[in-house]
Amino acid sequence: MTGARVLLRTLTATTAAGLVLLGGTLAPAYAMAPNTETSAPPSGGCRTPAPQAPGTSVLHSLTSQGIERTYQLHLPPDYTPRRAWPVVLAFHGRGNTGAGTEEFSKLSELPAVVAYPNGVIGTGDGDRQAWQGAPYAAPGVDDVAFTSDLLDTLEDRLCVDRRRVYATGKSNGAGLTGLLACRMADRIAAIAPVAGAFYPATGEDCRPSRPVPVIDFHGTGDVTIPYTGDADRGLPAIPDWVAAWARRDNCAKRVPDRVIEPDITISRWVGCDRGAEVRHVAVREGGHTWPGADSYSGGGYTTQTIEAHRVLWEFLHRHRLSRTTTR
Repeated sequence: MTGARVLLRTLTATTAAGLVLLGGTLAPAYAMAPNTETSAPPSGGCRTPAPQAPGTSVLHSLTSQGIERTYQLHLPPDYTPRRAWPVVLAFHGRGNTGAGTEEFSKLSELPAVVAYPNGVIGTGDGDRQAWQGAPYAAPGVDDVAFTSDLLDTLEDRLCVDRRRVYATGKSNGAGLTGLLACRMADRIAAIAPVAGAFYPATGEDCRPSRPVPVIDFHGTGDVTIPYTGDADRGLPAIPDWVAAWARRDNCAKRVPDRVIEPDITISRWVGCDRGAEVRHVAVREGGHTWPGADSYSGGGYTTQTIEAHRVLWEFLHRHRLSRTTTR
């Protein structure tokens, strides 16, 4: 059995749900029909003209907390305002941009509306955009409120499914997804942090209003955000951070880890409340990188055994907010 076939069987809850094998590599079944039985009521932007052409990425702006903020917005090629689309929020790492994250992450290949927000220039060494929760973030900037305002804007301008909103990000942006899961569990259905910088402020007094499904990716050779943690910066060991989410979600047990390829190990917690799941993808000797990236995403080894955008989508798209949870 090839490594790709083993990966397929292990990463999914069913034997091949949502994925197909093409040319020996994993590819998601992107032509998924919407589940109208469980779809939320349409957002305000349904049946109204889109703000840009389908298949394009355009920079937009909005005002949040009195600050002009920007975000790169990508619409799938077959976007139509006659059906409600899932939304993926993708937060860049410190010093990067939404456009830069779009380039290496391949998230714009997903069958979803993808928004790549831009952070505010933080403090410290130079003009580097950053996110709330990190010690170098701009003082007084509320990125949780900005995310809420961004979702309001997307709902007003596009036809989106408010039950299928997901957050992913890299490094400092991944740390923000943890904060959003703590504070916006009523709007974020699941998160997928990559090489996350989980500073203490991203998880203090974390009491999500519902169990939040989590799939986390991290390289064991990451020297920027060490896998084993960094006490001087208050960074937890990544396995401890993931296990803490399994406890929050009241997962019944951790199943035995599976080594899929020489550089990929999967950890899973099952029996979580309200259908939540917690998974961790450890990349052996992986650097501060986005798995599967074809362009620079950070320092160190970048695995090509898996592609993060495909694996995280297979996990995320199966999780939805309940009707009683959505606003």
